[in-house]
Amino acid sequence: MSITVTQDVFKLAEVFTISRGSRTEAKVLTVKVTRDGVTGWGECVPYARYGETLDSVSAQIAGLSEDVSRADLYDLLEAGAARNAVDCALWDLEAKTAGKRVWELAGVAAPMPCVTAFTLSLDTPENMKASAAKHAHRPLLKIKLGTPDDMARLEAVRAGAPKSTIIVDANEGWSAEVYSDLAPHLIRLGVSMVEQPMPAGQDGMLAEIERPLPVCADESCHDRASLPDLKGKYDMVNIKLDKTGGLTEALALNTAARAEGYKVMVGCMVGSSLAMAPATIVAQGAEVVDLDGPLLLAEDRDDALQFDEDGVHPPVAALWG
Repeated sequence: MSITVTQDVFKLAEVFTISRGSRTEAKVLTVKVTRDGVTGWGECVPYARYGETLDSVSAQIAGLSEDVSRADLYDLLEAGAARNAVDCALWDLEAKTAGKRVWELAGVAAPMPCVTAFTLSLDTPENMKASAAKHAHRPLLKIKLGTPDDMARLEAVRAGAPKSTIIVDANEGWSAEVYSDLAPHLIRLGVSMVEQPMPAGQDGMLAEIERPLPVCADESCHDRASLPDLKGKYDMVNIKLDKTGGLTEALALNTAARAEGYKVMVGCMVGSSLAMAPATIVAQGAEVVDLDGPLLLAEDRDDALQFDEDGVHPPVAALWG
């Protein structure tokens, strides 16, 4: 078996901004695993917030032996982008070798289309209102916030999209005091959930203050090992394959989180349809699905995921799984 890693760049349709900065392109790693003439592939998005770079993740993958299995990965790599790409590539390889779809191998029901959020990036209130109006036909909008001027942005988005359900992602940008002040206004404006309002590791106050609307752990939740520290602070967990380190752990985290009473969001980094494809399996039954990465791109993979009024559809076999 051989493992290859390449760096790929996908241009974004528009500048994408969060509280940590802006980008005009998605830089990803594509991993291909070939055995007996059959190739499986996967994609990951190294994330600087977690100390990852394209080079560091490539080096992690290059250090693997060529006979590595999915079971081996959990002893060799920590949860993160490197393990994600290899895990998903091995799932794809197994499916192609067996002549089955990944969900059959995983023992779960065939995935159905899921309504996905569409993310509005951080901008001036005027521009965010215009963007909200442009996408007001979408049932679920996600707003990137996390600055001292968030109220004006919230008001502007609600004015631009009066009928859409809104969820908010603060990207660790608020303090407990800011969140407490904003919470009544979030409810007034019909926000249904707030994601990671405070920095991971500095979110203990969430257990001590009122949470009048559901709070979702993103940066605070990576894999099953994260769950004990979330108790009493969060109502929902955001499962991203680049955090869990692949589909295998994502499915396990989904089951474990449900067993502990958490609701589930399935999210993504900004990547191509190849990165989203495995997540559509985890997204089945999730309270919130946020797999809009390909919608933010100006270009995508061949055999890309289909998005329509029913949401994001599961991948065709020519893409993945």
